[in-house]
Amino acid sequence: MKVHEFQGRELLADAGVPVPAGAVVESIEEAASAYKSVTSESDTKLAVVKAQVHAGGRGKAGFVKLVRSAEEATEAARFMLSHRMVSPQTPPDGLEVTKLLIAAGVDIAKEYYLAITTDRATRRNVLIASAEGGVEIEKVAEENPDAIVKELIHPLMGLQPHQARRVAFKLGFTGKQVGQAVKIMLALSNAYQRLDCSLAEINPLIVTPKNDAHPDGQVLAIDAKFNFDDNAMFRQKKVAEMFDASEENPMELRATRFGLNYIALDGSIGCLVNGAGLAMATMDIIKHHGGDPANFLDVGGSATEEAVTEAFRIILSDKAVKGVLVNIFGGIMRCDVIAQAIVNAAKEVGFEVPLVVRLEGTNVEEGRHILEKAKSDIPTMQAATDLGDAAKKVCAAVG
Repeated sequence: MKVHEFQGRELLADAGVPVPAGAVVESIEEAASAYKSVTSESDTKLAVVKAQVHAGGRGKAGFVKLVRSAEEATEAARFMLSHRMVSPQTPPDGLEVTKLLIAAGVDIAKEYYLAITTDRATRRNVLIASAEGGVEIEKVAEENPDAIVKELIHPLMGLQPHQARRVAFKLGFTGKQVGQAVKIMLALSNAYQRLDCSLAEINPLIVTPKNDAHPDGQVLAIDAKFNFDDNAMFRQKKVAEMFDASEENPMELRATRFGLNYIALDGSIGCLVNGAGLAMATMDIIKHHGGDPANFLDVGGSATEEAVTEAFRIILSDKAVKGVLVNIFGGIMRCDVIAQAIVNAAKEVGFEVPLVVRLEGTNVEEGRHILEKAKSDIPTMQAATDLGDAAKKVCAAVG
């Protein structure tokens, strides 16, 4: 589960991380008053207007704007709320913007990157930091891997102060900045553990210029990104309430209600399988034979006939789907259940696109018998002897 930046900033503030003032607006008319409220104590009257969507690349797309007056804030809000945001991380037609964060602007002397995630290689959480913040960390890791600092976190003791200090010194913090940075790292680590996060990121973490009030500058978080473990939401009530369904694919939400794992992709061949590993293998072999998967849909090992029928409805509701490959290896999931679901889907939804079915495992003969009896009712259906044969047939049928 993901949350918006403004929600992430709230979580950081709750954890004790210093964050500039901000306000959320959902209409153009609210922008001016929000700007005035967040800049009321500012000498520069600088603020930033940022689109709240679950995608990166906002700045380059023109959906992060610096403003210095209520009029400029209103114009920025007018643009963002009336245009779809298109970036490399959005669908081709972009994303609708319905919420804006208007935050107090700050002068920046230096930007840093700070995050905590899980390192699957070591099976431990890891603190990742870089003195090259404000840019895509993937690009930094690829072009200048030495700029990335990592500190593994003990699963029981958590991030220790001496580890945070070591990272602070490696990043080049000096004077009172070190203590401020250490406090933020420890707070981020505690929030990551307490909130069942899969990612907690501050990019950028910044230092303000030195002045009389702050001789060493201030260390502040001006952007936040949090991802959470979906399986932990039953105990994270506050986080669960932050879920924004409008930012999610409607078909994926529909699938979740039936206990299905569905992810929409950009291809033309729908995939219905049982098991994540089998799904990956199925998509790979479709690509191998020149096709493109339209989805990842795993019905799991114990889906009901009703859930599998719904899975077909979801796949066929995608207008981009030109063919469907069913690849089932029956264990707990019985082949006859899948076969009957195919028959039901044919009656209720109809298969107007080619359908290739490969069944093996528990009750496979019963499943094949059900499909054989229904063959006249599903003229677009073909049987396959193995996975390679199934992929060849569906790719040929789709063309």
